[in-house]
Amino acid sequence: MAKDLKTEARRRARVRRAVKARAYGKPRLSVHRSSKQIYAQIIDDGAGRTLASASTLEKTNREALKTGASIEAAREVGKQIAARALEVGVKEVVFDRGAYVYHGRVKALAEGAREAGLTI
Repeated sequence: MAKDLKTEARRRARVRRAVKARAYGKPRLSVHRSSKQIYAQIIDDGAGRTLASASTLEKTNREALKTGASIEAAREVGKQIAARALEVGVKEVVFDRGAYVYHGRVKALAEGAREAGLTI
């Protein structure tokens, strides 16, 4: 088990390093995916603060979505994070997928954010 966590931490660090290398001062759209929920944050690494966040745990999402662990839920969270980012004045971000493969729910979240007007 310890080896798996170590491997995941290395992969996350590798992705984060690549994201920061091509960020050029843009905020980072960070994704966390659990077995039951999905979370997204837009983070300004320069200032060290979160600009916007969205997740399937929010009351409106819990009432509207059947489950937080579906592609539809991820796409909806992507649309919400994009709308909140545009409210704050963020139009362009770099996508930080963490240690997750760009597939399934992670990909759906990114596509939902693009559909809502965010440039990734």
